[in-house]
Amino acid sequence: MDSEGVLMPLVHEHPLEVNHSYHPWHPLKLHTGKPPDYSDRACRLCLRMVDEMFYHCSSCNFTLDMGCVSNPPPKTLMDLKAHDHQLTLLPRLDSFTCNACGLKGSRSPYVCFQCGFMIHQHCLNLPRLININRHDHRVSRTSILGVVNSVCGVCHQKVDWTYGGYSCQRCPSYVVHSRCATRYDVWNGIELEGVPEEIEDIEPFVVIDDNTIQHFSHNEHYLKLHVNGVLCDDNKRCSACSHPICLQSFYGCMDCDFILHQNCAGFLRKKRHVLHNERLTLVTTDNKFFTCHACGNMSNGFRYQHGDIKIDVRCSSISEPFVHSSHPDHPLYYTVLHECRFCHGCNTNRYHVLRCIEDGCKFSLCFKCATLPLVVKHRVENHPLSLCYGEKASGKYWCDICEKETNPETWFYTCKDHQASLHRDCVLGDFLGLMPRSTIEGDPELYEVVLNNSIYRPLCRKCKLHCIYPIVVKMLGTSDEYLCSLRCATYD
Repeated sequence: MDSEGVLMPLVHEHPLEVNHSYHPWHPLKLHTGKPPDYSDRACRLCLRMVDEMFYHCSSCNFTLDMGCVSNPPPKTLMDLKAHDHQLTLLPRLDSFTCNACGLKGSRSPYVCFQCGFMIHQHCLNLPRLININRHDHRVSRTSILGVVNSVCGVCHQKVDWTYGGYSCQRCPSYVVHSRCATRYDVWNGIELEGVPEEIEDIEPFVVIDDNTIQHFSHNEHYLKLHVNGVLCDDNKRCSACSHPICLQSFYGCMDCDFILHQNCAGFLRKKRHVLHNERLTLVTTDNKFFTCHACGNMSNGFRYQHGDIKIDVRCSSISEPFVHSSHPDHPLYYTVLHECRFCHGCNTNRYHVLRCIEDGCKFSLCFKCATLPLVVKHRVENHPLSLCYGEKASGKYWCDICEKETNPETWFYTCKDHQASLHRDCVLGDFLGLMPRSTIEGDPELYEVVLNNSIYRPLCRKCKLHCIYPIVVKMLGTSDEYLCSLRCATYD
């Protein structure tokens, strides 16, 4: 930058010295360029780093940025939202602990000389009542959390119960750090003080008797509970998650072929999820396919949605703490990081991961791996296949589906006698979340979702190979125009 052509005219617009009410002992002199090496290069009042122009007292090492010189924070204030008594700004370089958030500060808090209360300037505007995406109830700001030996519901680190934070009136043990509750990825920025809470029925079904319900997505008929799940049958699929009924209890319609897993029938009509700050609504009324925001899978089953955010019911069912059988010793939590994290299930970097927060443990799972079915049925084996999380083995192993080599140290599916290691992608394919016999819109064609369970495997019109995956799509109105994978469909 040309200091003579740009900075010097700006200097002439400001006095070389000012007398300031926050530093009455000496005048503050106008400085340009870098702050002195002995200073911490931050404004005494607002903590912002000073730039190329600021006022400074070298005798007291007192610095103000241009904003605080002309428009300093008030010396005293009465803000009942922050505290019951008058607060006074103390412009000193003193370490303190903020009573509102429990975190350390280095300078210039507002203090109450009547009771010793101290607060960061940026904590003055903490909202009183909010919703966060980690909890179904509202949480309110409190001056003392008072829950001994508690952990934060967002970062899962210990909370100092003698300081302020957010707590749930309905769940006495649920507390959150003030900074965590008001993070951009946790709170939608809306203050709810004075806003009446909506009272609505979010239950998904009405109980008719011990074995019968009426689900809101299928109001015309009653659903009957079948406790002993049938042996895996590709033709019996849950309308919510689109996965087969496989050794699981389910509700079946008493008048038609509508089926819901017992767990899927219990999904609330509205809920919150860690991946979105607004409450999501369960959508059941159309069969349009969508891509899940959490795992990236295609589906045309039920989904939780708000705006353009769509999450399938399997990913939406993940809540904290999440326990997965691949990592049974420690629960997993969703923590937002600015960089991708390595998933130990698929050995790739993913943005949305559930990770272990124990010291020294770096285990993480993406939502796609966290929701893989633990048991599936495939035509290559009479018995159900189980998901295996890798094992040390010698020699070469081959997948019976694609007939290519497998790595037994990665996740795979295995049969009852553990004599096979089948690629999980070969077992599941790309269209597992699509309901067979449904129709989806392509570009520009319409496709029918087809079970690949005939004696002869169809030929994919794109890759020219026989389709090996359990579900494929066929161009509507044709007899042999198949696509076997998302890759082939994308580049068709």
